[in-house]
Amino acid sequence: MSSQITIRPVGRVRAEQGRYTLVINNSHKTALKELEGFSHIQVLYWAHGSDTPEKRGILTSKQPYKNSPDEMGIFATRSQVRPNPVLLSAVSVIHIDHDTGCVELPWIDAENNSPIIDIKPYQPCFDRVRDAGLPGWCADWPQCHEESGTFDWDSVFTF
Repeated sequence: MSSQITIRPVGRVRAEQGRYTLVINNSHKTALKELEGFSHIQVLYWAHGSDTPEKRGILTSKQPYKNSPDEMGIFATRSQVRPNPVLLSAVSVIHIDHDTGCVELPWIDAENNSPIIDIKPYQPCFDRVRDAGLPGWCADWPQCHEESGTFDWDSVFTF
């Protein structure tokens, strides 16, 4: 078994001036076929701004959320600082332009020019968990994507 993994971006995130677009490489545009009709997709992307040997070695975080424990393992956070800086966002789809390979979004929590690793359609039968359990320190966070947009996230984060 090889210890090397090769990931080739399928596109880049464009996050500029309040507009958010997934720009898919010309070589991968046909992979968007039949994505219409899915109201949401899951975007896996690379946190290129956090990809340093030092940041990849960070395995704990000092209280990233106001009500969280004093120290947390990085796998218990959604931090971009990770051993492998792969991030995941569920996002709404506004429009898909097959000719340009652009997927317009209302928002994504990715930095401009973040490499896109993959896109998957959001499927409730696979992706939604009816009775998900949460630790007490985050139990009062929004229970769905739609409520997150109006939630006061500044009251949660310590940074």
